[in-house]
Amino acid sequence: MTIILLIGVFLLATIAYFKKKLTWSGAIAACFVGGFISIGFGLYGLLLLGMFFLSSTILGSLKDHNKESDIVEKGGHRDAIQVLANGGMASLLSLIYLIYPSPYLICGFVASLAAANSDTWASEIGPYSKYRPFHIIKRERVEVGTSGAITALGSSAAFAGSFLIVVLSIFFWWGDHYNSHILLIVLTLAGFIGNVVDTVLGAIWQVVYRCPSCSTETERKTHCSVKTVRVSGRGWVDNDIVNAGCTLIAALLGILIGWLFV
Repeated sequence: MTIILLIGVFLLATIAYFKKKLTWSGAIAACFVGGFISIGFGLYGLLLLGMFFLSSTILGSLKDHNKESDIVEKGGHRDAIQVLANGGMASLLSLIYLIYPSPYLICGFVASLAAANSDTWASEIGPYSKYRPFHIIKRERVEVGTSGAITALGSSAAFAGSFLIVVLSIFFWWGDHYNSHILLIVLTLAGFIGNVVDTVLGAIWQVVYRCPSCSTETERKTHCSVKTVRVSGRGWVDNDIVNAGCTLIAALLGILIGWLFV
């Protein structure tokens, strides 16, 4: 079974590369992430990862990335760093699970993917809001794609994205568990809190540059063919670091939830 799953991971990563959903480095990273999860958590783990990737790919295909192309650093093609930022924690927990097969780690795994899905759904659906995003630190309306900004639509999508991953995991692992309804609630909240952490980290520490030519604030180091100037945030904290922090916090919350309720 494991060999079949690994072959499936390779084929899906290859298709995603040719469909231009992943870069070459992203496809390689996806093979490792999917492979580790297949070995550690088997078919159920791979199905959760597949749901995250499928839903984020579909939503990403529908969104007009031109609306935020001047702000975000990377486009819709996920590279290796983006893949690891979203799925690296889940794959790490999968490897640990091979050595220490604890149900707590399953909860951490589920929460980390729920957070990744929550953040992705917020980013992909939020721009459809008829209101401009509200920055939680600046306390003002900002442009679509600005880190640390939220919309009601995006927050609702974030909760729904977390819920989707968790409800599937309940069917996979805890359908007959007496605390399954509680797990559904608290793990969904863990994934959603991961997205909130992502927003806070993005607002406070993620690096922001300003274009000296057009004064646009952006994540890009160059804009209008000139080098941008850092105006806030830490130089080493980009969106990938923020996403990794999102999944890390959610995973820790998930492990705590497993210890309390499983």
